[in-house]
Amino acid sequence: MTLIQASAGIDWISIAMFLLFVGITMGITYWAAKKTNTTSEFYTAGGGISGFQNGLALAGDYMSAASFLGIAGMVALHGYDGLIYSIGFLVGWPLIMFLIAEPLRNLGKYTFADVVASRLQQRPVRIAASVGSLTTILFYLIAQMVGAGGLIKNLFGLEYHTSIILVGAVMTAYVLFGGMLATTWVQIIKALLLLGGATIMVILTLAAFDFNPLTLFETASAQYGQKVLLPGKLVSNPWDAVSLGLALMLGTAGLPHILMRFYTVPDAQQARKSVLVATGFIGYFYILTFIIGFGAMVLVGQQVVEQSGDKGNMAALLLAAQVGGTAFKGFIAAVAFATILAVVAGLTLSGASTISHDVYVHVWKKGIPHEASEVRVARYATLSLGIISILLGLLFQGQNVAFMVGLAFSIAASANFPALLLSVIWKKFTTRAATLSIWAGTLLSLLFIIISPVIWVDILHFKTALFPLKNPAIVSIPASFLVAILVALLTKETEAEIKYEEQKEKLYLGA
Repeated sequence: MTLIQASAGIDWISIAMFLLFVGITMGITYWAAKKTNTTSEFYTAGGGISGFQNGLALAGDYMSAASFLGIAGMVALHGYDGLIYSIGFLVGWPLIMFLIAEPLRNLGKYTFADVVASRLQQRPVRIAASVGSLTTILFYLIAQMVGAGGLIKNLFGLEYHTSIILVGAVMTAYVLFGGMLATTWVQIIKALLLLGGATIMVILTLAAFDFNPLTLFETASAQYGQKVLLPGKLVSNPWDAVSLGLALMLGTAGLPHILMRFYTVPDAQQARKSVLVATGFIGYFYILTFIIGFGAMVLVGQQVVEQSGDKGNMAALLLAAQVGGTAFKGFIAAVAFATILAVVAGLTLSGASTISHDVYVHVWKKGIPHEASEVRVARYATLSLGIISILLGLLFQGQNVAFMVGLAFSIAASANFPALLLSVIWKKFTTRAATLSIWAGTLLSLLFIIISPVIWVDILHFKTALFPLKNPAIVSIPASFLVAILVALLTKETEAEIKYEEQKEKLYLGA
């Protein structure tokens, strides 16, 4: 592409709004950097975030490129079936509120491995938990980077690889200098922009249908047939549907970057409040994405969405241009890009804390903390993750981002959730059971993803897949639980049982 060709495709309004957002958030990062000196400040903003603020930040962290670009694209191309992602992403939140939030805040410090290892042997548990966490984070990063690459390629006139490098550089700066405080405020601002932008888009879309969603759905049915309002077009195999649903429902409770946010609030009450606030905002947002998807289907057209490439990821942007013109599309493009930057920053911070806190301090240094060196290792880890995320974004170009996040959820649900849940509720849970469960969940989910149609056929170009389902959760989650339960029944750890009784008071009362 020549410079003249590139400049012809540049959307200057989008670039201006994007630069404005980056400028504001870089100012926040500069402010946060002056307040970020200790490990607690770097990882958890010193625990000084309120429940409402953390709820907004949780929503900002969770409403990713998959939620906005991916789901809208799936609904636009496949109709009703795209809703399985919205529902799946949402229903994990009550599980977190009632089972995870309070124990996590009361027992942990910086990472979810703090909870799993609180009454077990530190080193083997933290090694296994780090592998599970980092695998989940890397798969999640793929989706965000692919979404960012497609977005800038289509709107800013830059090559895909250039846009991937740009995203990697900006998000690395957020985390490297501002830590959790900067990341939190970037996520809050992004959540408000995304909710506001999506609301305006839905209002403009429904204005064409007398503000009646039923009229929109009837028009979609008239244009594309009744099948767009019925399940089975995207996920035709019922086992695949069940597997995907399990991954999305249980995976939320195993996402390291989401679990980490519960350490930023001062107590368990604020942790529960933050989940309640986040659930409300996220539920509202997924209703909007469903209408946006059908709006793109009817007002833009499935053929145009398909021709835009990137597996439908540009549907929301095409609809924004249709209903609001170039200026509104520029605003939505900047919001979508802000969405990706905020989520990638949260993922990177979570990965950096896993490497520095779990691996460096508790495995390498055998639990002897040294604040200056721990923060330094976290910053080196941030740089490394930035480079890795860029490479992964280049490798997985063209995949639907919601689908890629579904795979990340599958790994989180298989590797992290069983050990986290059983360590909190089961007295007889042992170190060996925890480590083998995490290893089994991680390796099985990865193995089945590799030999599934997603990689075996689409990327490696074999004719048929060795594992027929696109999502492995229906096999890997029960396998992880089964390994955990069988090993715990076959092994006994008296010290872990004694510590379980001792930690009850802390678990329920925060004492």
